[in-house]
Amino acid sequence: MQEDMRYGSDYHVIPAVSIKSGTGVEVLKDVYCYTDQIVNLVLFGEPGRGSFVLVDAGMPCSAKEIISVAEARFGAGCRPEAILLTHGHFDHVGSLIDLVEHWEVPVYAHPAELPYLNGTESYPEPDPTVEGGWIAKMSPIFPNEPIDLGDRLRLLPADGLVPYMEGFRWIHTPGHSPGHISLFRAEDRALIAGDAFVTVRQDELYKVLTQKLEICGPPRYLTTDWAAAKESVKKLADLNPAVAVTGHGIPVSGSELSEGLKRLTAEFEWLAVPDYGKYVN
Repeated sequence: MQEDMRYGSDYHVIPAVSIKSGTGVEVLKDVYCYTDQIVNLVLFGEPGRGSFVLVDAGMPCSAKEIISVAEARFGAGCRPEAILLTHGHFDHVGSLIDLVEHWEVPVYAHPAELPYLNGTESYPEPDPTVEGGWIAKMSPIFPNEPIDLGDRLRLLPADGLVPYMEGFRWIHTPGHSPGHISLFRAEDRALIAGDAFVTVRQDELYKVLTQKLEICGPPRYLTTDWAAAKESVKKLADLNPAVAVTGHGIPVSGSELSEGLKRLTAEFEWLAVPDYGKYVN
């Protein structure tokens, strides 16, 4: 590991898995969704074209698996142009430093997320008291200390363009984290939503295990600004996406997506905001 990069001292393997773990699906010809334990990452790029971008970096200690998945899709010895982060929570940066060291690539993130990626500030602690199931209750074991990417860290362009992802623009969708972003391509209305909303009740163990499709707000135990989270969901719903890949749960499209987002937006306080928890007003 390079001297200028480090994980937090609370970095460790998380004992959580789902029935989709280790499987991938080609959502579009250049958008491939892979499930690492309980979280999704995206490989952007068409096989045979020679270049790709990794969106998010999975769970701790999954680097070899992620590299293997990339090589199965893009060829032995392949190397992404960059890694792009929707945000810096532990399950989205779990193998990031190992991947950066292996591939020697830059990492792009929103300016508001930088303190959690340059080693200067820890995220607010996960809330085990929040309304929800067993995943919420076990959240105190989740890492929340910042990682430090050293000189590999880059700011996303202020004009909304996404490096190496032609056609996509990044959209600031805070609430789940201050610098959370989503990615949208207007041409085919493809959305990579991160955790702005998800398609599984991420706080309930049974639903995480079975990946039961349910369009929900962001994971409750790590969301600290519910007013901003609501505005972010509305912002994405107004784009009328045709297909969406979220950070947790299976990809969704068509009327199931549009109707689900319409309902989530209209009933956000009931469907998404928990009845109680230390980050609930």
